[in-house]
Amino acid sequence: MKAAALLLALVSAVVATPLSLYDNEQSPLGEFLPTSYPGFDLDLTAPRLVQLDGQDEPVVMTELEKIQAKVRGIRFFDVTETPDLGSHAHLRAVKKPSYPVPNSTETVRSVIDTLEIQNLRVGLEKFTSFRTRYYRSQTGKESQQWLLKTIAQITKKFAPKSLQDHISIQEFPHSWAQSSIIVRINGSSPTDDGVVVIGAHLDSTNTWPFLPAPGADDDGSGSMSILEAYRALVAAGFHPERPVEFHWYSAEEGGLLGSQAVARAYEGRNVNVVAMSQYDMTAWVKRGTRESVGIITDYVDPDLTEYNKKLVELYLDIPWVETKCGYACSDHASWGKAGYPSVFTIEATFENSNHGNIHSANDRYDISDEFSFSHMLEFSKLAVSFAIELGGWKKAD
Repeated sequence: MKAAALLLALVSAVVATPLSLYDNEQSPLGEFLPTSYPGFDLDLTAPRLVQLDGQDEPVVMTELEKIQAKVRGIRFFDVTETPDLGSHAHLRAVKKPSYPVPNSTETVRSVIDTLEIQNLRVGLEKFTSFRTRYYRSQTGKESQQWLLKTIAQITKKFAPKSLQDHISIQEFPHSWAQSSIIVRINGSSPTDDGVVVIGAHLDSTNTWPFLPAPGADDDGSGSMSILEAYRALVAAGFHPERPVEFHWYSAEEGGLLGSQAVARAYEGRNVNVVAMSQYDMTAWVKRGTRESVGIITDYVDPDLTEYNKKLVELYLDIPWVETKCGYACSDHASWGKAGYPSVFTIEATFENSNHGNIHSANDRYDISDEFSFSHMLEFSKLAVSFAIELGGWKKAD
């Protein structure tokens, strides 16, 4: 969005400024918190255009008010740079894709058998070693650059040279320092223009952004789950019939900023995304509960969700359970807003997920034996099956 247009939107959008949310109330964050930290580029007074959950018209909030709203459980999209996302969604509604019965069982299982839990552990140890992966911090940029380099190394080490020629690895830049990452395996079909997207978010945050945020579960776990799926796929020589992309989004914690920007770019180019699957928090098995995969049923595409259940039943060692976020709780919602079919799979029912540790310095993989790398691997299996079954693959003998 052009700077002048953005300024105009911010000035003209004072529809119902949410400052009233905080009138006569003490900040939920308390006092004596640092308002800066070396390497951060975060102006707490900067105005943002925000679409609150359940409201059509956006409002103006400062960055500080956004943080306070999130603490209070007020959900939102930050639409400052993507106010027109979804303007073409009605056109996609009339061309809705259908999903075939999964039929690549032998191929999928041959790749699943090569997944390695140690890769999840090694990757997450490094990914959580950065003080924070907050999108407006220097370490947030450094962690993203490490992930980009790691993806390139994996591709060079594991993908056959003939497949490497069909893979692109790119940064998707934003107005803040931390980029999103888009990895594309081009399709072999000259006629299929569909694209399959598998996503996670690479940023992390503390409730107060200037504090440490290792982000092991949210969303280091999802990021590593799909990274291991990618490694296993390229090592097997996966050359899909239709393009399959792996996305790691920046700034999910800032109001789905990165994924909205990517979805807006795809919408603008009229990219035919036939299915998008989000992996956000894949590690936690609450003590005393049955290990399962949480299938989100709100703010998702119902047909693709049913398809996702079939993949769990066919390829995972644990069952699925239906659950709801109650709001647009991760990056799949950006794609849904643009009219693309999207689904979201989480570590458990929403109420049994890792609410006690995320957005804090305690979001670590060593905080409890409830953090499970074997559980993360189940989501790697799901990502592999999603890619092969929807991307198609005529595997050479």
